[in-house]
Amino acid sequence: MAVPFSWHFAPFGSLSADQLHRILSLRAEVFVLEQNCAYVDPDAKDRGCHHLWAEDSQGQVAAVARLLAPGASYPEPSIGRVATSPKHRRVGLGRELMKRALLEAERLYPGKELVISAQCYLEDFYADFAFVPEGEAYEEDGIPHIQMRKAGC
Repeated sequence: MAVPFSWHFAPFGSLSADQLHRILSLRAEVFVLEQNCAYVDPDAKDRGCHHLWAEDSQGQVAAVARLLAPGASYPEPSIGRVATSPKHRRVGLGRELMKRALLEAERLYPGKELVISAQCYLEDFYADFAFVPEGEAYEEDGIPHIQMRKAGC
């Protein structure tokens, strides 16, 4: 990656108001504006999540993801709300974000399988991290998704 990023990981209760605002702003930019999805974000799950984010050298949030505990979305732990700022794409940031999210998931939930709801166009991206599709594609917020599972370590 050409641009230096600083990485942060914290449970919801440890986030400052400014950190939370910047995380949610990027999610709104990507999911609500760019993908034209009208849904409530943040949702009730955020409070129980650990949040992972990268900041660029100007302190702008460049990428985000959240780790959900077992039972929040699925019986297994999950990773969701994975997004990269449009101005920081095509530099490997999304891959680094997933690598770090998987490391944190293994630290929090050792040996557990992970389940995600992936946008179908990203199926190959998640397959590179050993996620396997299961079931049929479905529509969520007007975008085709597929459930994917990664075996525990």
